[in-house]
Amino acid sequence: MPQSGEFFCYALIMLLAGVGIPIMATLNSGLGVRLQNPALATLVLLLVGSVLTLVYLLLTTGLSNPLRAGIAAHWYLGGAFVVFYILSITWVAPKFGIGNAISFVLLGQLVSMALIDHFGLLGALKNAITMQRLLGIALMAVGAFLAVKRGAG
Repeated sequence: MPQSGEFFCYALIMLLAGVGIPIMATLNSGLGVRLQNPALATLVLLLVGSVLTLVYLLLTTGLSNPLRAGIAAHWYLGGAFVVFYILSITWVAPKFGIGNAISFVLLGQLVSMALIDHFGLLGALKNAITMQRLLGIALMAVGAFLAVKRGAG
């Protein structure tokens, strides 16, 4: 566990990342509607992100060979999850609403993070599902459902 100062810094960074997810989803779903093509909007988003990441790398650590020997293929599959998320939010959000879409994304993240942490999957730090943690996750899940806008009725 990080020291208290590091914990606050990491928590703040991740809070800001969380704030950015619905903003990114709103912008990209709007772009998908305007382009009339969610896949093209996803490609544009990933190209912009790739260029910005390249600039960041060049300004900081420089480029190195990402296809190093001894790295198992499954470690490279994160991009597939990013593409699925961006494409699905770009396609679904204009029809379902940003709040609804993000609420279910959050619920999926809660379930996934609990399982990954509990079992230490993919080398993650283990954090057992205690009753306190289970209650917290359940309350967050209830909150996600309560935040979902339902149709007229």
